[in-house]
Amino acid sequence: MAEPEPVGSARSMRALERILTAKGIRVVPDSPAYDSPEESPGDREWHRRARADYALSRWARATPPRFSDAEATMPGAIDWADRALADSSAAGALLLTGLTGTGKTHEAYGALRRIAAGGPDRFEVIAVNSADMYGNLRPSQVMGAAERELRRLSEVQYLLLDDYGTAKTSEWTEEVTYRLINFRYNHCLPTIITSNLPARDENGPDLTDFVGARVASRLAEMVTTLVPMIGADRRRGGRAA
Repeated sequence: MAEPEPVGSARSMRALERILTAKGIRVVPDSPAYDSPEESPGDREWHRRARADYALSRWARATPPRFSDAEATMPGAIDWADRALADSSAAGALLLTGLTGTGKTHEAYGALRRIAAGGPDRFEVIAVNSADMYGNLRPSQVMGAAERELRRLSEVQYLLLDDYGTAKTSEWTEEVTYRLINFRYNHCLPTIITSNLPARDENGPDLTDFVGARVASRLAEMVTTLVPMIGADRRRGGRAA
């Protein structure tokens, strides 16, 4: 009597693939990353590429079409993304500052894309404009909806908070911001913040003026990488930034 085929052998894997295909289940994505005969599901690189494909699909769902070609180009943003890929809990926050149209949002989505392309073990991301965030967090007729949204933003692995410092300040916005930043600070969750306001400016308004002393203190400890974006408004030249 012939011995049974070892589980995981090439022959048994082909048989399994035929069964799954007959059921309409695709075994591997249609991607050049899986075409190399030297690679198989048991290879470390195969698994990294599979994770990268999955992470990039999540990145694409969180990214507006205007930034679908985003790539990190600033050394500071690239270094931060690489640190986050190696150990997200040690990355801290990336703060991109600069005038309107200098490419802050493009760079932020590019940094997230670089992390996803590296094939992280886990990749969860929420990207939100600060004005929309405060709008979603205002008390509504749906009991508990605002608290659930704040918890969702607080707990997600990667948070991109875009155009921070543009909303009108109040005691309520300061309290909400403090709760958000404090949670992410205490739980070592990587955060990307873009702002038209400088981190500090002795001659004009800066982020400290907007967020208040408590949040400013947390941000000072949380931000590990500050990238000033300098240049002309790219939108005037027809390119989103």
